[in-house]
Amino acid sequence: MVGLYVSSERLSNSADLKVERKLGGLQRRNAEIVKAKATGAIIKKEQGENETELVHYRAHFQYLIKQKSSLYIEEEMEEREAEFYKGVLVDDKEIEPDYEMPSMLNELQESGEADVRLKFHYDRLKAVQYAETWWNSYNPAYKSFDVDCTNYISQCLHAGGAPMRGYPNRGKGWWMQNNNWSYSWTVANAMRWHLPGSNAGLQAKEVAAPEQLLLGDVICYDFQGDGRFDHTTIVTGKDADGMPLVNAHTTNSRMRYWAYEDSTAYTPNIKYKFFSINDQN
Repeated sequence: MVGLYVSSERLSNSADLKVERKLGGLQRRNAEIVKAKATGAIIKKEQGENETELVHYRAHFQYLIKQKSSLYIEEEMEEREAEFYKGVLVDDKEIEPDYEMPSMLNELQESGEADVRLKFHYDRLKAVQYAETWWNSYNPAYKSFDVDCTNYISQCLHAGGAPMRGYPNRGKGWWMQNNNWSYSWTVANAMRWHLPGSNAGLQAKEVAAPEQLLLGDVICYDFQGDGRFDHTTIVTGKDADGMPLVNAHTTNSRMRYWAYEDSTAYTPNIKYKFFSINDQN
């Protein structure tokens, strides 16, 4: 699979669709992968049917991307499953992650009264530094989740100075405290509504295009285009055209191109929301 990213040969019809989409997106940006490598770690093995063995493993991909005169490294983790028959590999596929936490409801409540005690300056550098530090690991000071994307983004925003508020009402404000948390802290769809609707503390304004975003800003993703947002990322860099590169959890990624066209969750109906965090509150 790594060889497909740097091969000069035309991809066959059986080639991985994710590879095709990634290469197509790079071509449209006048960019290319000049070097790729992957390492893996086995998570567990189990016996399958008819003398097969299933191996669950985690793959760490690194891509050296050249765009115009610039170079940068994109990284991504994948949970994968390989199937062997009598020791011979017969299948190898990515285990598609869940991006939303369906048991969490979007029940946001705002009083309409701003709290002047929650004024703060958003430190974008600290937010990005936190995003880089923890992109592929989990801060033990916080609870982690299998679907961790919005929890991770909340931690980044908090590291940038955004104050928690609303405890212990899970449908109010934005917080994680005493092994409890608000919907807006952990659920992508709730954060999508909290950012532009908040009247105190963490607030953001929606902008029309990704190139308007700054480091430390947030992108929300509705993969199905059905109005319910599934995923959240934070801007940690810009490519040679000034377009955002993002970090994320769930499928742990760093410096990934913002559009997510190479994601297994991507559909042609995808919709985005671009939020610029208010620097001064």
